[in-house]
Amino acid sequence: MKIRVGWFGRPSASPFEDQVKDYRQRVHRRWPAEDRVLKPVAGGRDSDPVRVLRREAEILEKMMDPGWRTVALDERGRVRTSEEFARWMAGLEDRGAPGVTFVLGSDLGLHSSVVEGADETLSLSAMTLPHRLARLVLWEQLFRATQILSGGAYHRICVQ
Repeated sequence: MKIRVGWFGRPSASPFEDQVKDYRQRVHRRWPAEDRVLKPVAGGRDSDPVRVLRREAEILEKMMDPGWRTVALDERGRVRTSEEFARWMAGLEDRGAPGVTFVLGSDLGLHSSVVEGADETLSLSAMTLPHRLARLVLWEQLFRATQILSGGAYHRICVQ
């Protein structure tokens, strides 16, 4: 199973890029993993954000591979513990999913068609996170899932 994270932004502008790269390389040991940076739609972000979101949805649609599962990151999505997330990923792997694409919106979020059309909607927090931080948290949780599934020492069960 392959992992792809599609997101809108500029890697050079992210203060988290080194950490993201490190987690992505670690995830890659279990699941081939890639980060797909997408250029945010320019113009109209303030005057017509719905048009911008529609155009970004079209860009995301072109990135999707047939048969892959799509997970939209959205604050209204399903909240899972790290262990639940790892088990969910293992279930996809066991069922022979060719890949999973996680999509993160731009600073405007995701168009409703992307969220509604996703196979799964995932919330990383009940709080709204900046998309750059959400991307880092996602890659860390993907790595943590690999550790949970392999019995690695990175994820510690509560010791009390």
